[in-house]
Amino acid sequence: MRVIDERGAQHRDLLRALAPFAGKARVIGITGTPGAGKSTLVDQLVACARAQGLRVGVVAVDPTSPYTGGAILGDRIRMQRHFLDEGVFIRSLATRGHLGGLSRSAADVITVLDAAGFDLIIVETVGVGQDELEIAQLAATTVVVVTPGLGDDIQAIKAGILEIADVFAVNKADRPGADAAVADLQQMIALGGALAHAGSRPAATGHGHGGVAAIMRPETGGLTERGWEPLIIKTVASQGAGVDELLAACTAHAKALDESGEGAQRAAQRREQRFVTLLSDLLLEEVTARQTASYREALRATRAGETDAYSAAIDLLGRALRPAEAAS
Repeated sequence: MRVIDERGAQHRDLLRALAPFAGKARVIGITGTPGAGKSTLVDQLVACARAQGLRVGVVAVDPTSPYTGGAILGDRIRMQRHFLDEGVFIRSLATRGHLGGLSRSAADVITVLDAAGFDLIIVETVGVGQDELEIAQLAATTVVVVTPGLGDDIQAIKAGILEIADVFAVNKADRPGADAAVADLQQMIALGGALAHAGSRPAATGHGHGGVAAIMRPETGGLTERGWEPLIIKTVASQGAGVDELLAACTAHAKALDESGEGAQRAAQRREQRFVTLLSDLLLEEVTARQTASYREALRATRAGETDAYSAAIDLLGRALRPAEAAS
């Protein structure tokens, strides 16, 4: 796995060999704002999936410091109880400056876990906010985690990660404001043209916001005649409450994709996007390898303001392609 993460000399050949064996695992992406409890929620989802006999792979992405280049990789600390479980594999990745909430090698690590026979792969993103959309290009089901009391923060993220959600988890739902957070989400979804209905059964205690006893089990939503409507699940990850329902919602989404045919379409789009991304990466690697001196000079000239980025990039690409054109 280290060869894949660090893009060692054999990583291309290894991934080509593993690719035919991948494509069977179900991938769930967990994203949301920092402090929403994503790591604790992932830990509970792993336990829930293991109770169902599923082999689970976890890809946890942590931010890299722009100053030191280091990463704490602290998500693994919250999942220590699974370290001795042979049915669980946890890999922490650093973003290393990659934008979009994931690591550059995240897709490759998913391929390895998929080919290794894991039934479920859970990918936890950094949690950077509105621009964290890359997970939707890798996961079949995307869970967006929010917490009560966000208020205007939900408004702030609605133009970004709100639209990629297949399932919403309102975590820390034992706090006041959980029902208001659900209502806000419903309103935002409705304004976006994808009305989601999530019925709430009466709390067993009947006290205030309901506490843990009021974990919501959606009575509507899911697959409808209008297509998939995002489900909203209340969870209290620290207590494991609502996690079974959350995993069931993700399973329902996967089933709906299969029944509607949208799952095959999304898989095709993911393969296409992966091809385009790989081609871009490989092209950059080849250009910089073949034209190392020209590449460094272009960087220097651009940094010094002696040329603009467009001119430098076009000129370098022309230099790299010229030998191939001459040979043909």
